[in-house]
Amino acid sequence: MFRFATPRDAEAPQIFVGDDAWPVRLVHHARSRRYRLVFDAARAELRLTLPRRGSATKALRWASEQQDWLVEQVGKAVIPVDIGPGARVPLFGIDRQIHWDAAMPRAVRLDGEIIRLGGPADGVGRRVERWLKAQALDLMAEESRVLAARAGLAVGRIGVGDPRSRWGSCTAAGDLRYSWRLVMAPDHVRRATVAHEVAHLRHMDHGRAFHALVDELHDGDVAAARAWLRREGRGLHRYRFG
Repeated sequence: MFRFATPRDAEAPQIFVGDDAWPVRLVHHARSRRYRLVFDAARAELRLTLPRRGSATKALRWASEQQDWLVEQVGKAVIPVDIGPGARVPLFGIDRQIHWDAAMPRAVRLDGEIIRLGGPADGVGRRVERWLKAQALDLMAEESRVLAARAGLAVGRIGVGDPRSRWGSCTAAGDLRYSWRLVMAPDHVRRATVAHEVAHLRHMDHGRAFHALVDELHDGDVAAARAWLRREGRGLHRYRFG
C-alpha cells in the first residue's frame, strides 16, 4: 500500500518514495483538467497541480502511486541545506561557517571564513540571505559598470533576483539583472556571467561578435566558468534561508 500524509496530517503534505517522505506543494489551477506531478530537484520538492475544486486527498493518492517515476526523479535531488547557526554557506566559492551569538550585534559581517552575527536565533537565515543579496548587488553593479565603461557602453538599472532558469538577463533598454546566488559561486564564474550580460548591451544575440566581446571583457576562461555553472549551478539553489 502506498503511503502519503494529507494536509491534515502535517503542516505540508508528503509523499513516501520507498521509506522516505518528500514534501509536496499543492497547486490548485482553474484551467487544470487533470493531475500533473513535477519534481523540482533544486528545491527537493514535488509540485502537484490539480483542478481548482479537486480533492487533495485523491490527488495525493494518485501521485503516491507513481512510484517508478518518483524513484527515478528523486535520484536527481540535491540535498537541501537549511541556513541557521552553525550552518555553512559558500561565499565567493569558499565555504563559510555561520557563527551566531545573541550577545553580538545583529549586523552580519565577514571575518575570514566565518560569517558572524547576533540578534534572535530564529532570524539568522533571513538576515544572512539579505546580507548576501546586498553583497551580490553591490559587487555585480560595480563590475557591470566597470566593464560597460571599458567597452564604451551605457548601463541602465541593475538589480538582483532569484530566478530558477537563468543567471542573468539584459533588456533592450540596457537594464541588467542577475541571480543573487552568483555571489556564492567562485569569482571567475560570477565575473564571466557579468561579462556575458554586459556584452548583450551591444549584441542582443549570441553571434561571433558577441562571444568575442565576452572574451575581451572577461579576465579568465569563459568556457570554464560556463562549465562550472552547468555542473554546479543547480547546487546553489539548495540553500534555504527560512
